[in-house]
Amino acid sequence: MTIMNRREFLGQSAAGLSVLGLGVGCTPGKDKRIPKMAAQTTVAETGNIRSILLHLGSNMWCDFPSVLMGSLAEGGTQFLSRKPETKMVWADSEWRDITDHIAKAGMNMLVIDLGEGLLYPSHPELAVEGTWSVEKMQREIERLNKLGLEVIPKLNFSTTHNGWMGDYSHMVSSKPYYRMCEDVIGDVMEIFGYPRFFHIGFDEETASFQDPRFGYVCVRKGEYWWKDFLHIVNTVEKHGARPWMWSDYAWANEDFIDRCPKSVVQQNWFYDEANGGFDIEKNPTDDVRILRTYLALDKAGFDQVPCGTNWAGWARKEAGIGADDVIGKLVAFGREHISREHLWGFTMATWEVYVWKQLKGRPEYLQKIREGIDLFAEALK
Repeated sequence: MTIMNRREFLGQSAAGLSVLGLGVGCTPGKDKRIPKMAAQTTVAETGNIRSILLHLGSNMWCDFPSVLMGSLAEGGTQFLSRKPETKMVWADSEWRDITDHIAKAGMNMLVIDLGEGLLYPSHPELAVEGTWSVEKMQREIERLNKLGLEVIPKLNFSTTHNGWMGDYSHMVSSKPYYRMCEDVIGDVMEIFGYPRFFHIGFDEETASFQDPRFGYVCVRKGEYWWKDFLHIVNTVEKHGARPWMWSDYAWANEDFIDRCPKSVVQQNWFYDEANGGFDIEKNPTDDVRILRTYLALDKAGFDQVPCGTNWAGWARKEAGIGADDVIGKLVAFGREHISREHLWGFTMATWEVYVWKQLKGRPEYLQKIREGIDLFAEALK
């Protein structure tokens, strides 16, 4: 049995991605120093965080092909349910327009879900056409700081949303996977000037959230989940940041409250998709467990930044009622039920990345993001 060293492994990975049409022709390995980035000049007020989540990349929702499936460019992976994007979705003018709107609306933080949207010097093979360079990201962070926005990086390590990892999404819990996670976290921390928070995702990692059409499905649970999760938490903390995560695992796993480090900022999300409402005593749906999680996290002493949306889930879509009321009700619920000490603020996520492929070249998705920002600003008054 021949054992490949890391450079040989990465070289093969990059070659495979080039065949798929996903690579950028870079040599794997951290060959260039990351330009030194000063600490961010804007810090959102703790207890009054008003943050917007935007997705720079979009391959957090893709059925990533293995290198044996053939080239995307040649149609060799036509059986995939959701093909990876081979080009960046955002146009620079659109990104600037939306981020300017965020600042004008009075927000003080932008959480950027990076995915394939940023070039990682340790793993350039993860990039696609138009991926932002390190220098471009650092210039943008400086611009956003001047607009009054603290910029927080996000990489989603949930197996439901890790298509951005490319081949590594098929190597979960392995030694190469661990090394890759360590590498990209280190890159991002350095590129962002060592921010105080790092969002690590970890949402929707259950079989029910996996697209049943996917050819490759991976879900961790029990000790496998805990080992990987705590490794990511420890890696982030070694770089001096506080991990920030979606609180999904707490919904159905009673050991979460006791085993999760209190240093991890919790982002429980409730979008009232089943349209059961925000009253814990009256909500007849199974989603009431999500509302109860806010109370359990507060009682246990976790710092929280609840997340709402204007994206309508299945029941609301069927009823034709939309979700414009969700963020206002969530803010009111959070202020009533979470102690002031541990309620650090709120986040708005419009999730328009879901429809970008269908709406590319049309203004609807940008308008939906603007509307969500405005609804959030109104809710915070």
